[in-house]
Amino acid sequence: MLQLNGKTLRYDKAFTHDGIQYPANWLRLTSLEEKQAIGIVEVPDQPQAVWDQRFYWGVDNPKDHTQLVEQWVAQVKQTAGSMLSPTDWYIVRNSENGSPVPQEVLDRRIEIRSYSNQKETAIEATTTTEELAAYVTSPEFSQWEVVEVVEEPVEEPTSDSSTPISGDEDIDSIILSGGPGGGSFSEGTTDTLAP
Repeated sequence: MLQLNGKTLRYDKAFTHDGIQYPANWLRLTSLEEKQAIGIVEVPDQPQAVWDQRFYWGVDNPKDHTQLVEQWVAQVKQTAGSMLSPTDWYIVRNSENGSPVPQEVLDRRIEIRSYSNQKETAIEATTTTEELAAYVTSPEFSQWEVVEVVEEPVEEPTSDSSTPISGDEDIDSIILSGGPGGGSFSEGTTDTLAP
């Protein structure tokens, strides 16, 4: 960032200094030495302040915690409802004509409601906006599935090329017959290798 007498200068914008009008392209066309000759200094850009607008009005200016708790609990309920709705027809059908609901559907619905209750309880347990923001942005909050630990498969020993082939397998082969002066061959499937 370029400054002249404490005032920030912008590229491609004209400016006046000591009664002299400098054109919009002057900063781009001049060297650093020419800029410094009239008193222009280069200062590092200040980092832009950032804040999560879901929880703060500005830097160190949190939104009302009570309202945020209501908002996030409602959002969790809405998420759970949208996850349950694709299987609602099973429940409706069951109540109308007694058709059974698959156990895996019932288990998943129970799981979704359990996650929803856990999230709502955790949100309501926060006492500050900072705590709420930390929980809502954590991986725990976004988890709605049971995390299964998948073990690495154990590799089976690979067969060696010198391992003989058993006679129980069908083998496509070429069977050679005849002597050194001539012979014939035929293709076929056999249970053993021809010598």
